[in-house]
Amino acid sequence: MQAPNTHKQDDYDWGSKSHVQTLVMMLLTVLGLYLCYKMAIPFLAVLVWALTLAVLFSPLQGYLERKLKASGLAALVSVLIIGLIVVIPAVFVGQQLLFQAVKGAQSIEVKLSSGEWQHKLEAQPQLAPLFKKIEQRIDFPGASAAFTQWVNTSAADIVKASAVQILGLCLIFYVLFFFLRDRRMFLHAIARHSPLSPLQMEALLERIGDTIHATVYGTFAVASVQGLLGGLMFWWLGLPAPLLWGLVMGMLAVIPMLGAFVIWAPAALFLLLEGAWHDALTLSLWGMLVVGTVDNLLRPVLVGDRLRLHTVLTFLSVVGGLMVFGAAGLILGPVILVITMAMLEFWSARNTTL
Repeated sequence: MQAPNTHKQDDYDWGSKSHVQTLVMMLLTVLGLYLCYKMAIPFLAVLVWALTLAVLFSPLQGYLERKLKASGLAALVSVLIIGLIVVIPAVFVGQQLLFQAVKGAQSIEVKLSSGEWQHKLEAQPQLAPLFKKIEQRIDFPGASAAFTQWVNTSAADIVKASAVQILGLCLIFYVLFFFLRDRRMFLHAIARHSPLSPLQMEALLERIGDTIHATVYGTFAVASVQGLLGGLMFWWLGLPAPLLWGLVMGMLAVIPMLGAFVIWAPAALFLLLEGAWHDALTLSLWGMLVVGTVDNLLRPVLVGDRLRLHTVLTFLSVVGGLMVFGAAGLILGPVILVITMAMLEFWSARNTTL
């Protein structure tokens, strides 16, 4: 009469032990994922930019693999080509930026301290009273001297930090090599451990790839063209530091709701205050009709319907990504938003079928 009870007790003990083992495995897995996350955080920017470059240049990698018949050699050649495309312009632009920033700050200080701008403004009867009121509240020579000193100090800090930037760039190319060479293995591992179905995983990866392409081509490429056009007009009109201000215009054009006008509009006002009416009008028309319309012309061609996000969501993802993740947030912010929206769509479809 006691045998069945003993057997049931043994089953109960074994089941309890199994539950304990499952709980321990879950806790260890969560702990391991958390520690991996903490270890990956310092390299987040490296991983994001390496992944971005891998997605953008995967067609080149596939072409070289077919020609060279070796994925490792093809990845090495791809990294060298990408390095030439990225490093050479970056070194040239960096040197010119430092030179133009220091030279431009010194030029502004000379004009303010010598009284050149004051004389030009006083020659304008309509603007002279306004300038005098502004001059009573703002010490322009003192502010200019402080700005010049800050630029010189910042330039020295940038030079000191260049070694860190070079190390980060080397890490990006190092990780990029393996992302290109072993991309199929990484994708297979992600699909194998993902709880999503193969169709859902394929759709999610496609959305991520479209988002990266749309962000880079539709945001960075368009912003680069806007900055280039703005910088060229600054150079044509003889304004100081055209490369520096072109870069700033391009950076501002990346952020939705802002744009290159934040720079060229005050520059046009500056020319107007100097009495250069024709230059001010030229810069204003160029900014509104050329720089301002580039986005409307190029974005549909480069992006199409790849980035299926509302303007407000795009703004929040880009600005929020910048605030949370730094420069890598330009890519990571929209990607995280797209992944979240895709997961919500999967849950909605699953609940509909139940």
